[in-house]
Amino acid sequence: MGNVKAYILLITSIGKELDVVNDVKKLNGVKDATPVYGEYDVVVEVEAPDLNELNKTINQIRRNSSIIRTVTLISM
Repeated sequence: MGNVKAYILLITSIGKELDVVNDVKKLNGVKDATPVYGEYDVVVEVEAPDLNELNKTINQIRRNSSIIRTVTLISM
């Protein structure tokens, strides 16, 4: 099986979108992070060799104190 890919939708503290983008882009497995307008503030693209590694990356992202809520969408 190939890599597991996911999109993580983030709601951040007001004004922290760019800080969060810069922080999560440094994490292993994060392919891209983009601030967006709408219900969510940032979309993060993550790729990992398996679900276990994907979970590690997601947990690292969620440790950021400027992130209020996350929604993870795992690609089929």
